[in-house]
Amino acid sequence: MVRSTSAEPDVRTRRRLIAASLVGSIGDGIYVPLTMLFVHSLTGLSLTSIGAGLTVAGLCALAFMPVAGVLIDRFSGRRVLIGVLALRAAGFAAYPLADSYPAFLAIALVVAVGMWASPPSQHALIGEIAQGAERDRLLAWDRSLRNAGMGFGSLAAAGMLAWNGSAGFVGAAVVLATVFAIAAVLASRIPAVHGGAGQPEGTRGGYRQVLADRPYLLITTANFLIAFGYTAQAIALPIFLTRDIGIPNALAGVVFALNTALVAALGVPVARLTLRGRRTRTAALGAFVFALSFAAFAALPHLFSGVDAVVAVLAVAVLYTAGELVHSAPSQGLSVQAAPDHLRGRYLATYQLSWSVCRTIAPVLLGFLLDAGRWHLWTVLALMVLTGAAILLHAERVLPAHVVSNTREATTTAQEVMT
Repeated sequence: MVRSTSAEPDVRTRRRLIAASLVGSIGDGIYVPLTMLFVHSLTGLSLTSIGAGLTVAGLCALAFMPVAGVLIDRFSGRRVLIGVLALRAAGFAAYPLADSYPAFLAIALVVAVGMWASPPSQHALIGEIAQGAERDRLLAWDRSLRNAGMGFGSLAAAGMLAWNGSAGFVGAAVVLATVFAIAAVLASRIPAVHGGAGQPEGTRGGYRQVLADRPYLLITTANFLIAFGYTAQAIALPIFLTRDIGIPNALAGVVFALNTALVAALGVPVARLTLRGRRTRTAALGAFVFALSFAAFAALPHLFSGVDAVVAVLAVAVLYTAGELVHSAPSQGLSVQAAPDHLRGRYLATYQLSWSVCRTIAPVLLGFLLDAGRWHLWTVLALMVLTGAAILLHAERVLPAHVVSNTREATTTAQEVMT
């Protein structure tokens, strides 16, 4: 089915895209907080063996990313997204049946492949159904609603933990399989786009063209450095707040909830403002705000204590969130706009590796910096994101004009997405 050129089908397409993204993010919100406990309860394996298995599965899934890019170019982002959502549904449905370590590893690999391949296929689909500023708007809606869905899923996960015995985790497996199956069905109802069905597998250039595209590699490298600022919130910040500043564990969770709520509520309005500027400069500005928040975190243990420390932490958390809001939309826009249509899958799979590799090595690096001292972590993070910002500003000189800024505004406004 080819998308019509009328306005009404376009609105339905956006609604279905948003619905599929929201439902899938609820599944992520359920799974991510429960991962270790979830697998331990369903399989009875030790936490050490589970952690090793999940790491191996994640690394193997990273190796699959170039294949995902080829599949997107061959079959389209829409079809690959349907496939990876169905893959995740099958994986979670099979978890209660894992009665051996090899079975657990196989299922963990299936789930990891589906998880890592989802973002590039989702962004490729957005690139297929929209152009210019409208791509940025849809990316902003996608990110905001994914944050909302993650938050809702986390609340659902907390409720499942209240169930007795393993019933809650079996229930979680059933819920997760159902959620991702529903997301796959919703994605399948998005009309196929003329010209978005992928290119022959022998598309000229392939990954050689991606690796030869210096401007794209620059924005990918910049994203790799800045991505550590995102991972610090979940991995390092809770330890820093409770160990070095001395705030209660529950309040450390409030900081995460505050960030999630602000990104969900303000993601689209802030994205509309960032569309007025150059994507490279706005993304670099967001990275600079990140660096300011890291400097503030480094200073907190020396300046505040008690109730004052709690207030200061929340204020810096808002500053950190501002950096995320300003950086996220234009940086995602750069990755999609700079990818040529016929190799969009390969380009976005390469860009996704900047996130995936960062998340793989971040626990080791951030843990080392936390052990080094109170200020070491935030100093190194500030230098990394500032280096990323400098690379973005340099990339502006060599990126095409239509990638750096919108040459024209799309006729559909952000409000039409939800009307």
